[in-house]
Amino acid sequence: MKEPIFYGTESAYSFQYRDFFAEKHAPDDDWLKRVMGFSSAQALRVASAMCSLMDARATNGTSLIGKTKVGEIPVGPVLELFEFTVQEIAQRSGQEIDVVEAVFNALTFSGHNGLFKEIGDFNQVAATPLLPTGRGSVLLFSHYSIYEALYESPFFWMNQDENYKQQASDNRGAFTEQFSQRRLASVFGNAGVYTNVNLFEGKRIVAEADVLVIFGDRVIIVQAKAKKLTLAARKGNDRQIKADFAAAIQKAYDQGAECAAAIRAGKCRLEDDRGQAVVLPKQIKEIYPFCVVSDHYPALAFQASQYLKYSSDEIVRPPFVMDVFLLDVLAEMLDTPLRFLSYVRMRVESSHKLMMGHELTALAYHLRCNLCLDDEYNLVMLEDSIAADLDAAMTVRREGLPGKRVPEGILTKMRGTFYERLIEQIERRPAPAILELGFTLLSMGEESSKTVHKAIEGLTNMAKMDGKRHDFVLRMSEQGTGICFHCNPTPSQEAVRTLEVHCAKRKYAQRAAQWYGVSVGLKGEIQFGITLNSPWERSPEMDELTKDMKSSSSFGRVIKTMERALSPKKYRRNDPCPCGSGIKYKKCCL
Repeated sequence: MKEPIFYGTESAYSFQYRDFFAEKHAPDDDWLKRVMGFSSAQALRVASAMCSLMDARATNGTSLIGKTKVGEIPVGPVLELFEFTVQEIAQRSGQEIDVVEAVFNALTFSGHNGLFKEIGDFNQVAATPLLPTGRGSVLLFSHYSIYEALYESPFFWMNQDENYKQQASDNRGAFTEQFSQRRLASVFGNAGVYTNVNLFEGKRIVAEADVLVIFGDRVIIVQAKAKKLTLAARKGNDRQIKADFAAAIQKAYDQGAECAAAIRAGKCRLEDDRGQAVVLPKQIKEIYPFCVVSDHYPALAFQASQYLKYSSDEIVRPPFVMDVFLLDVLAEMLDTPLRFLSYVRMRVESSHKLMMGHELTALAYHLRCNLCLDDEYNLVMLEDSIAADLDAAMTVRREGLPGKRVPEGILTKMRGTFYERLIEQIERRPAPAILELGFTLLSMGEESSKTVHKAIEGLTNMAKMDGKRHDFVLRMSEQGTGICFHCNPTPSQEAVRTLEVHCAKRKYAQRAAQWYGVSVGLKGEIQFGITLNSPWERSPEMDELTKDMKSSSSFGRVIKTMERALSPKKYRRNDPCPCGSGIKYKKCCL
């Protein structure tokens, strides 16, 4: 485990450390002002001023460096790009001199870093990235180092205060819960996200969820922890690694499992932190346990794959272990409930055969080409460079730089199609009857997605021409699943019954375990939907009903049939007008 911890990539972007720092440490401001001489907001302004000045100098660096001979390295002028004085930062940040001095003192390296002798040892430069020059100024070489130090170092400062370290720990835990609630609410809406939910049996609390999300018949249980990996564990001490993991991740999962078990038992009443009742769906299709930590936890995905002990079934899915930084990116890029949950489903289902250095790599792969992995693969290795497009998109969004806000892939290729409209409509009305269809649609590859678009486009166009119902069957044999698409000019109870019978017959004929039906109007709007989900069993009655049923045609053949039906037709003068007026063509639209 020593090598994965040492060689593992960073958990966070520099702008995440910057943006989360004040939110995380604002509750500690009284202690910071009293002991350190600055508040979290003041420290952030100082660090931001240093980074913005560094960028401004680099932009105009040629005039500062001046002319140099070929092969000559202008060491002195280059270092001036990264050198800062208290006075210039005070002026640029708008802070008092003594505040800037206090921040400099807290983050300036001193001593000889004597404890840093091997991999995993405490590196004082990481905690104090400002290097003294000996002439009243300091050197700072990167944004990342100062923002990371600001985010991480207060833990060590406050941990030395016996009278305050417990309060600091409580504040970190509260931050993790509040942050998780806020980011999940940005996806699922405030109405579906609850904090500090107690599960009661009578008057006894049997379990507690830090955050609970309800979407349709799906539930997310979040357990938040503020534990860090100790220095002994970072050095590769196997016993300490397991102890740290048990205190942070395993404990969070165990608490989530208790909640899931209590919810499934159906004997509990739920109340949130305001004493309001939380109403669960009558039937829960899936429960997703989330374990969220507040700080950088090296090689988190790899450690979870090695050490986490859990159980799962068709309802309670495998746990998803993450830090607040990953949760932030998930909520940023997959900002709708269906897409968010669809990725979570794919990720936990592939956890046993996916190997990568960081969770962002898996997300980037999903954004590029969908994480629905074929069963023929038992191990998939993802290289870190896959995340380059995701890194660029996040930088564009958070730093305001020009560029693509969305990586090319699943979020862009089907934009504006009937396929995309179906998904958007399902998200707006997450009824159990069609919610599973949404997940099935999102698991499709690019060609199947295009087939759905072409099919609905053809169905609606034909229905507009003749005013009749048209249908299309899409069977995914590898998943034992199929979909019937109907286009009804006018929805009715008869149309609902027709779709139900059609789906039941197709499901039986194809010997499928799942079958979906969806009826759309002339503009592709969903009218109603059904879901049939049961193991296939032979039935004499269904044998009789399906004995004359033709097998479903291939995608290509159906699309060609639609294209022929929609091809321009020549009308004679005395034919009924194709506009549907009932008047002869020669007296209407000729």
